Amino acid sequence: MIFTITCIDRADATGVRAATRPAHVEFLKSLGKALVLGGPYLAEDGATPIGSLLLVEAADKQAAEAIAARDPYAAAGLFATVTVQPFRIVFLNPPAA
Repeated sequence: MIFTITCIDRADATGVRAATRPAHVEFLKSLGKALVLGGPYLAEDGATPIGSLLLVEAADKQAAEAIAARDPYAAAGLFATVTVQPFRIVFLNPPAA
């Protein structure tokens, strides 16, 4: 089953995202095909990351929550909130270039 992992950054965590990004990217790569899609939420300026959205394949919600908890961003305390929800892909266009 696919799950969304929606994470919103803490306002007072300036610098945590940049400092932890290399470990976060390696973690995402380690998920292999379990990672369906991932990327940052952006502020109104269209450039400043303010959170993260991941779609992951997991056996159940508990397994998806475990993936979210292992993210180096989460371990570094970057997120104010993390929400895990079941998700169904109904429409899918070709991947972005």
